[in-house]
Amino acid sequence: MTLVILAAGMGSRYGGLKQVDPITPHGEFIIDYSIYDAIGAGFDRVVFLIKKENLEIFKETIADRIAPFCKIEFAFQALDMLPEGYTVPADRTKPWGTAHAVLCCEKAVGEDNFAVINADDFYGREAFAEMAKRLKEDRRGRYLMAGYILDNTLTDNGSVARGVCTTKDGRLVSIEEHTKIYREGEGVFCAGEGAPHPVDKKSVVSMNFFGFAPDVFSIFKKDFRLFLDEKNDPKAEFFIPLALSGAMARGECSVDVFPTDAKWFGVTYAADKPAVMEKIREMTEAGIYPDGLWKRR
Repeated sequence: MTLVILAAGMGSRYGGLKQVDPITPHGEFIIDYSIYDAIGAGFDRVVFLIKKENLEIFKETIADRIAPFCKIEFAFQALDMLPEGYTVPADRTKPWGTAHAVLCCEKAVGEDNFAVINADDFYGREAFAEMAKRLKEDRRGRYLMAGYILDNTLTDNGSVARGVCTTKDGRLVSIEEHTKIYREGEGVFCAGEGAPHPVDKKSVVSMNFFGFAPDVFSIFKKDFRLFLDEKNDPKAEFFIPLALSGAMARGECSVDVFPTDAKWFGVTYAADKPAVMEKIREMTEAGIYPDGLWKRR
């Protein structure tokens, strides 16, 4: 099975290439822990989606470490990777978004079912095990999403973007993207247009951990053309939830949501790093992870 890791973002809020910022004395990154858990669950191939200019740093760090344990491929995301007949608008500088990133991986993925994660998020071992189990089934038109509890996915250092989900009978009904969700006191709020409003902290949210069959590429291509035709905002992004919402509305796919109580953590902001390092240290001392991930496999 293939794991696609979206690592093309530079992390503007964080202030650097956070995907390859060490969080342990052994120089491991958050990506290492995701890959370690994925291999343990049965994934045997990793596709890194990156910017071409970051290829060498990924090869010299994470790729060299994991090469003995799984197959590795690289795919690249660039603004000019567009359908025939389209050109990059003169005022466009922002990447096209996560669904476009998935499209950029089509050749590398091939005919495998595959999972998609962010490079800078910690997802939890149980979520990888459940995703791997379900990806062994025929998933054409029946995709997967790990559903996290909103309150388990927040940072104390600022706002985060989350896709708040509506589900019914274990199926995704809709995802509403919120780009500024934050904790204040005992409550959780969303700052969007108008005054901030409360959000149920027990809401199910997407953390961009999806499972797909290769037929998703034809669906995303269709929706990307629609996105390019309709969006005039130079900062608008073609997110995975946006593409799935269009496909679900047309009856072209469904998305099974499996719940997880795992606590997310990541380095959205530089101030998050010390807390992440402490959590990794605690799990290492508890024996959940070895002291030096790749030394003992």
